[in-house]
Amino acid sequence: MLWTIASGKRAVGIDVRNCPSLGVHWNIRQEFYHHLGTIDRLMLERYGEDGVPRRGDGRLMRLAECLYHPDWPAGPVAADDVLTGFLGAAGMETRVTGTVLHTEFIDDRWKSGGPHRAITVSDPPTPDTEPDSAKLGGGMADILDGPSTLQARAADVLILLRRYLEEIEAMDLARGLEQPRARLFSHHRVLPGPDGFTTLPDGRRHIRIEAIRELDYAGRFRRVRAPGTDVIDLGVPEVFMIAEGFDSEDAKRLGFQQHDVHVDHQDGRGPVVAQADYLAGLMDVLVDGRLRRRIASAFDAQGTEYWVRQIAVGHEGDPAVGWVLVQVPDFKSFDPVAAGLVPEGTDQDSPEYYAGFQHLMRDFFLEQAGHILEIPKEELLGVQMNYGPKLFSVIEQIGDDALIVPNGVVAGDSFGNGHFMTSGGAMTGMVGHGRRVRDYWRSRAAGRGVPEALRELADGIKADTEDWLQVSAREFSEAAPINFGAERIQRIARASGTDPSARAAAVDAGRRHRHTLVTLDYSDWRRPVMYPGRRYAYPLPPLDPRHPDERTHPADDRAAALPRAS
Repeated sequence: MLWTIASGKRAVGIDVRNCPSLGVHWNIRQEFYHHLGTIDRLMLERYGEDGVPRRGDGRLMRLAECLYHPDWPAGPVAADDVLTGFLGAAGMETRVTGTVLHTEFIDDRWKSGGPHRAITVSDPPTPDTEPDSAKLGGGMADILDGPSTLQARAADVLILLRRYLEEIEAMDLARGLEQPRARLFSHHRVLPGPDGFTTLPDGRRHIRIEAIRELDYAGRFRRVRAPGTDVIDLGVPEVFMIAEGFDSEDAKRLGFQQHDVHVDHQDGRGPVVAQADYLAGLMDVLVDGRLRRRIASAFDAQGTEYWVRQIAVGHEGDPAVGWVLVQVPDFKSFDPVAAGLVPEGTDQDSPEYYAGFQHLMRDFFLEQAGHILEIPKEELLGVQMNYGPKLFSVIEQIGDDALIVPNGVVAGDSFGNGHFMTSGGAMTGMVGHGRRVRDYWRSRAAGRGVPEALRELADGIKADTEDWLQVSAREFSEAAPINFGAERIQRIARASGTDPSARAAAVDAGRRHRHTLVTLDYSDWRRPVMYPGRRYAYPLPPLDPRHPDERTHPADDRAAALPRAS
């Protein structure tokens, strides 16, 4: 929408949510900062200061500046705190993002039949201090494999963009414009049934929407037409885009389908579905401005070695942001019967069975989180957890063509879904697919017809998504992490003494044994389950040069000497 308005066109947005609520933290490449800076410049050039939104204190609302300003500190700040202007008025101007101060990789894979640890610490990337439109080019593969420079809560980034659009809409309506540059329909959806997307003789779609009420009914979110409201007719747009996240119902209604992506692990079984299972949790731990990755060996009962990955992400100056994601070995089941927690024959739908499953899952998560955070599990048991641990599956999928009808495309996760490590999906959608919308309007301004420009748009979306899948495929089998860059990967390989192209064993997706394993449900962010406890606001302990399997006990002398959380 922002690129469309900056190009001098009108944009309409439909969202079932009243306000973005995605709780995860994103690792942001600096290209996104340059995108926002370019939009700021184009908006001023096209509409002047009177046509650009302002913050609550009357100053111009500059997207790039709010996202990152080198002279403003980071910390526990929400986007609305910045946009209302009250912090600036109090002399406490801040920015939405924190910087990445620490980039660390821990290789805990066994070597020569025994535990081995290699730690690689990279110099932190230096963020650009001024937006530069010349840095908008480059392929998505290079962008995704480049270093992250900023970190922010996903919801705050989205709120920043949403508030800008809301202000455009409000100022245009206040001026009496019948066709404002931006029109936002929050708590709305395309009408269910055949009347939502009506097919014209030439195949284009006519769109009608309705206002909804979202209800938490019997443990699930249900949507119904808001009482007393009428259908809203949006007409036939020149181009519309469906970007509803993974498994889009509206895209399916228009005949769109995704197919699994396969990866050859070089283990003799040929290509198998690119899938991995993870546990995600948000803890009150001062991970700070850190991107820490870990890869480790896990062995099944037959002694077969598997590789599992973990990531810890924080936010500069915010002790409440400690996101830890832990890969679950393919052979692990969290079966409470096998673990002896409940008797044989216990109903899987019973509270007793599920309580045993939850106990095993949480215990495993805290143990592995302790390995990457260097905080003993005994300490983490008393730390507050605001989300999770939540078990979910990552499955690479992609569609054949992003152009689904003559005036409609599918983008973002709705078109293709790669590995989520280091926010590849967010960057592909906002940087890659966003840039393709800009290119669409450039083509139209240069005289190209709608069919040709739409074909280019769809092909660009697919090319960006394929780049994402290509880069993220390594996360399913190879040791080299994405988002570290070629030079850092070579340093990691030299430090660990392992061939970076070596592959891990994997279990075919059909042989996994999990309980209630699903793709991540974003509605969960609005229904958190909290484990109350302390806040660990100390800096993380230094990385121990010893492999966890070489230590006498998780709470050894070094760990026992750590300060206690309070």
